[in-house]
Amino acid sequence: MDISQMRREFESDGLNRSDLLDDPIKQFEQWFEQARSAGVLEPNAMSVATADEQGFPRVRTLLLKSVDQDGFVFYTNYHSRKGHDLAVNARACLLFPWLSLNRQVLVQGDVSQISEAESTEYFHSRPRGSQIGAWVSSQSQPAADRDMLEQKVREITERFEGQEVPKPDYWGGYRLKPSRIEFWQGRPSRLHDRFEYQRQDGDAWIIQRLQP
Repeated sequence: MDISQMRREFESDGLNRSDLLDDPIKQFEQWFEQARSAGVLEPNAMSVATADEQGFPRVRTLLLKSVDQDGFVFYTNYHSRKGHDLAVNARACLLFPWLSLNRQVLVQGDVSQISEAESTEYFHSRPRGSQIGAWVSSQSQPAADRDMLEQKVREITERFEGQEVPKPDYWGGYRLKPSRIEFWQGRPSRLHDRFEYQRQDGDAWIIQRLQP
């Protein structure tokens, strides 16, 4: 399979410093709304990269569930591989690939668990099937077959029939507080526009253009 010649030109109006807001969270929200308005499929889908205790990186796709001045929030099983990684190395990197707009946003920073109250509130906003799924799956652990999972679904469904599904203790949210956010806009001939926000003391930000 030869894929070496697969490429396309990135046509866009480009990105200048004057286009950017001073606050990277507001800038992210602006780009996010533009992605949603343009019909980007699941604009809140993001790649989440972590590293284990040996320094091996791992990446997977999750959904961003909220963002504000405190950071970017996502949810998972604390006993999953990503949960284990964050327990030993509480830093992560997020990538939002809005490729149909020739845009990407890269976010990196420290990660901490959100409050139990926040996690519980979000858990009960999820569809009931997703709530049951959180009880069924020992995320990242081996499974003998799918029949085993479906049998557990039946058992958990029966167990909580007629009552609210409680949030498992091992399930909840993480918040990434960004220390660096990069906005990437594709340009022809691979001379892309890249602007980096770096957090300074006192939560001020400096902005600089990066070479492509």
